[in-house]
Amino acid sequence: MSAEEKAAPVLTKFSGLLEILQRAGSAVVAFSGGVDSSFLLKAVKTAGMKTLAVTAVSETLPAGEMERAVSFAKRLGVEHRVIRTRELKNEAFSNNPPDRCFYCKDELFGKLAALSREEGYNLVFDGTNSDDLRDYRPGRRAAERHGVRSPLAECGFSKAEIRAMSRELGLEGWDRPSSPCLSSRFPYGTKITEPALRRVEKAEEFLAGFALKDLRVRDDGTTARIEVREEDMHVLFDEGRRRLIVRELKSLGYKFVSLDLEGYRSGSLNRVLNRKGN
Repeated sequence: MSAEEKAAPVLTKFSGLLEILQRAGSAVVAFSGGVDSSFLLKAVKTAGMKTLAVTAVSETLPAGEMERAVSFAKRLGVEHRVIRTRELKNEAFSNNPPDRCFYCKDELFGKLAALSREEGYNLVFDGTNSDDLRDYRPGRRAAERHGVRSPLAECGFSKAEIRAMSRELGLEGWDRPSSPCLSSRFPYGTKITEPALRRVEKAEEFLAGFALKDLRVRDDGTTARIEVREEDMHVLFDEGRRRLIVRELKSLGYKFVSLDLEGYRSGSLNRVLNRKGN
């Protein structure tokens, strides 16, 4: 099969996406600056919609994400606004129950829905893709509650297809690793605090300096459990580097530093919710 034949289904989906967006007319877009929402914003711009991109900033946002979102929206020529959310002040969120994400998204989508009504936009969009629908995503309940639509999921776009189409469109960062909310680094039931968020953030920033493409530091209280791709584990086995990592992460307050031999898995902490033990 030629490259053109492989690309044809994705191009067909993109055409269908543009049709959906053109029929929508106008929308507020929940814009994190990640690969999915950047692709959606590009599609919205291509469709010629009246658009307002909105980025929510809080203590749970990884460093640099807001600046990246501002820069992308400016280059694209889309009206952009930054708002503040305060999910950490909501104990229903900070106590970190399994449905933690619902409370974060409920606040965000509530604000975006109100904004769309006040300023005359027809809809609110988010960047959920079809792969997301197969994982545990309590934030989807909040989207349904506030009438938020997910055009990428509606068109069946997978993460891989979004990356491929983003590359085709010349979007910078099409291959950038996912960077979800820092709260996702803590086991359910562990209280989320700003100092704990900053500790995880600093640990991941340090490890990123070793050119590890996908990584997470799961915070088990006294232990920093590092997840990297299996093919990148050798980077951490170098004696000098290993000692340096242990020293740096212990300086942040961890008592133990471990490497998860199963490797990086997005949403790995959701495994405790699977009663089949997978």
